[in-house]
Parts: sequence; C-alpha cells; structure tokens
Amino acid sequence: MKKQNFLHELFSEKKIQVVNPSVDLAESYLKKSKSHLASAKLLRDHDHYEEAVSMAYYSMYHAVMALFFRTGIKCENHSAAILLLKDVYSIDNTPISKAKKERIDKQYYVDTMSTKEDVDELITEAGHFIAHLEDAIERLTNEKIGSYHNRLRLLVE
Repeated sequence: MKKQNFLHELFSEKKIQVVNPSVDLAESYLKKSKSHLASAKLLRDHDHYEEAVSMAYYSMYHAVMALFFRTGIKCENHSAAILLLKDVYSIDNTPISKAKKERIDKQYYVDTMSTKEDVDELITEAGHFIAHLEDAIERLTNEKIGSYHNRLRLLVE
C-alpha cells in the first residue's frame, strides 16, 4: 500500500503523467543513454571509477526514459521510474536498482570505493539492460502501449 500511495501522490503532483508517445524523445534518450555508457567506459579506462558508476547508472536511467516516452508515460522521479518499470512494463528492475544504490553510495559517501572489476561488471550489466529496453521498444505495438497506460492508471489512481 505504501508504494501505491507514493505513486498516487506523484501522479497527483503531475510528476507521473500519461503523455503523447514520442518516437523523437525516445530516440533522444537512447542517444543520451549510449553516450553515458561510452562516458562510463572512458572514465573507467582512466581510473575514475566513482564517476564511471554514476555514468553507468544514468545510461540505464535514460534508457528507461526512452521506453517511457515511447509509450507515452512521463515520470520525474527516479525511484518511481524503477517501480513503474517492474509494475507497468513487467521488466526486471534489479539491474537499475543495484546501479542506483551503487551510484548513491559512491557519489555521497567517501567510505565506499569501487574497483575496476566492480565497474566492469556494472558497465556490462548496463549494456545488457539497455539492449533489453531497446528490444522492448522495438517490439512495441499500440495494443501494448494501451495496456501499459491501463496498468499505470490502476497503480496511481
């Protein structure tokens, strides 16, 4: 019930909305996603592991935004976006949930350090996650988009 209250409140505040689906916005977010993943790799290659973690997370987040805008859903809250990924789209949100936790740990706390191996694993997982969302976007139909809107309404209203 707590989750539904959270989502309902964001919907009431118009931080979650049903909008017109946009191929252009979806493509822009996918481009941004790929750019952030490339940046994560460059940062890793130059031993900037903390920053690479952040870029890897954002590469995943922007891929989620691509899916949302392609299906006509706008969400301005990271935690809610992760919940909606699972509850509306039935997509495993574990990779992005773990990446978000890693980003927060590395960005806000000085007592957690990343290793090259940790970052390699995160970047690999981000690449798989993004590819999975790209595939989901390619397979979209108007019927699926309608069902996602219905699922969203059941969660937030």
